[in-house]
Amino acid sequence: MAGQNQKGLKRIINALFFSVAGFKAVWKHEQAFRQEVFLLTVAAPLAFWLTDNKIEQVLLVGSVIAVLLVELLNSAVETAIDRIGPEHHELSGRAKDIGSAAVMLSLCLAALIWALILIR
Repeated sequence: MAGQNQKGLKRIINALFFSVAGFKAVWKHEQAFRQEVFLLTVAAPLAFWLTDNKIEQVLLVGSVIAVLLVELLNSAVETAIDRIGPEHHELSGRAKDIGSAAVMLSLCLAALIWALILIR
């Protein structure tokens, strides 16, 4: 891969551009990611409005950001699997199901964190 041997600032700049390309790709191709970004745009201000406790605010916002992180990884797995081919394969299906389970678990964790903080 081009740029693999880059060092220092040039490597960091390249990584930034690759990351921006990744965000653009996931935004364009993944509706779930767009929905979760919308969730973050609602949840972040709400977290700061609902509590003055900085740790609670970080937990509330961080739990939604964690969902986005897991969604990015799931989308990467799905994209790599789709690159291999469109035909059904048991292992490809299993990989996609596991990625989906990870997203669901992150959503459940976020919901639990929000519920525990808001119910207190």
